[in-house]
Amino acid sequence: MTERHFVIEQADPVVVYGVNNANLRMLRALLPKLRIIGRDNVLKVMGGEEDIAHFEEVFAAIERHATRYNTLSEEDLIALVRRGTADKGSAKADGAIVYSTAGKPIAPRSDNQRRLVEAYHENDLLFATGPAGSGKTYMAIALAVRALKNKEVRKIILSRPAVEAGEKLGFLPGDMKEKVDPYLQPLYDALQEMIPALKLQEYLDTNVIQIAPLAFMRGRTLNDAVVILDEAQNTTTAQIKMFLTRMGMNTKMIVTGDMTQIDLPASQKSGLIEALHILRDIPDIAFIEMNRRDIVRHRLVTRIVEAYENSKRNSPSLPQPLSPLKGEKAVDGTNGDK
Repeated sequence: MTERHFVIEQADPVVVYGVNNANLRMLRALLPKLRIIGRDNVLKVMGGEEDIAHFEEVFAAIERHATRYNTLSEEDLIALVRRGTADKGSAKADGAIVYSTAGKPIAPRSDNQRRLVEAYHENDLLFATGPAGSGKTYMAIALAVRALKNKEVRKIILSRPAVEAGEKLGFLPGDMKEKVDPYLQPLYDALQEMIPALKLQEYLDTNVIQIAPLAFMRGRTLNDAVVILDEAQNTTTAQIKMFLTRMGMNTKMIVTGDMTQIDLPASQKSGLIEALHILRDIPDIAFIEMNRRDIVRHRLVTRIVEAYENSKRNSPSLPQPLSPLKGEKAVDGTNGDK
């Protein structure tokens, strides 16, 4: 009798084993000549050499399927054992970039989102700008996750400037990670939809996926990675130049931003606006500009964005409250004479 160990490297063991080890029990029933024991991310298999050789092919197909789709039903398992592939219907036709943790395809849903995906394949540096909810960051992270799963890169690096959106948060408690996490939560949200929780935590613990404030990029050379800079409209000229010059070998960079949500002080110019102007004619850099037709959030988001655009075009600047005259009382009860 031969004994072999098979390590689940790419897929989440929870997906492979199934709820309450249902898939593991099904696998034993489908392959009765083998003794299969699962512990953590290792399957110990005992049996004849010919049967184990067959299991090696089955295991590879199971891991590929679980890694791509983030699900593994009993029907899929039966098909993989018997035919080496599961019937996913129009899996190729749906244009899915990756699949969510619920097994749903994540695919472009507008023309500009499709242009973003095409531009990613043809260029090493990509700028994607547009309003809130147009899918810039979500599509970028989906492309990065697919590249990682396909072993095209060794890591994903996600960054954004730590700029408060119109309100002062003061001193945040905790260590460095706890202080910057509130700024990076939108990136975590997208990752949690695409990578099972245990696998995501493993990637974060081993720095396969790195999420860091922009300030921590200085001095690094980023090789074999997909690097995403989110909320780039809030970078300064020096910051975005520093970020763009971190690019190493076999690296793709995606820069996303929304020109209508600049939270920098009025005295500072957005580095993204300047970069778009300076780099416009450089080859191998793509520029995708999205609009309200690309918004894929609640339908009210599209109407809200449109209303603000119309207000900006058609209305004069909103009047500012008058400062109290010398000697008069201000609205807050303080004396205007300082």
